[in-house]
Amino acid sequence: MSIESDTENTGIDNDSANPIEIIYEDEFLVAINKEAGLLVHRSWLDKGETRFAMQLTRDAVGCHVFPVHRLDKPTSGVLLFAKSPSVARSLNEAFTDHQVTKQYLAVVRGYMTEQGTIDYALSFKRDAIADKLADLDKPAQEAVTHWQSLAQIELPFAVSKKHDTSRYSLVRLTPETGRKHQLRRHMRHLFHHIVGDTSHGDGRHNRFFRTQYDCARMLLHAQTLALSHPVTAEPLRLTAGLDSQWLRILEEFDWVESAKG
Repeated sequence: MSIESDTENTGIDNDSANPIEIIYEDEFLVAINKEAGLLVHRSWLDKGETRFAMQLTRDAVGCHVFPVHRLDKPTSGVLLFAKSPSVARSLNEAFTDHQVTKQYLAVVRGYMTEQGTIDYALSFKRDAIADKLADLDKPAQEAVTHWQSLAQIELPFAVSKKHDTSRYSLVRLTPETGRKHQLRRHMRHLFHHIVGDTSHGDGRHNRFFRTQYDCARMLLHAQTLALSHPVTAEPLRLTAGLDSQWLRILEEFDWVESAKG
């Protein structure tokens, strides 16, 4: 028997007045649809933040929760928590042993080929505060990402001086490894920067989407998470819907059907 989250393939705008959107919960686990701009937990890097996914989820379910993986602050989508340390350890092992499949949606600059794989090791990137005690001589770590191009569009706007039009692709990204900023850095390495990425992206395309489509977020979304339930061993597939900025882009580009998980 396969367990699927309640929001499977809805494509519904998940913006709401609720502090957190729960997409799956049982006595062992809870999964939420993390909004873009929300930190997973408190961090010295963002001292001014007052809202955190872990605390909001704890308050919503009425018990302590334990993070088992991470999403970057500007990334939205499926975020899974355990309700006990023992279940958290089991899930951490599943992530470490590559027993969890993660699939992301992204909008990138340029036309990507139909499908492919990038196997490109990533060097350690130090955060001035969070990683001040980290070993700076770490060798580059293996990093592998698979992609599938879902849709493409050419727009009659000259975002760069070299071309009279601008091209974009909707892609599904499936990382095998979980390195820091892996998808963002891999797409930059391929010169298919993720739109809205202010750290590893292309500022010209970011500004174009802000001014032309009122889209100020990074267009990277953790759409699905598939794993075996750590207690029952049943297949579990969690899916997070898209927010209003994502849906506006998909509708504008006629990509709604292409984006379904």
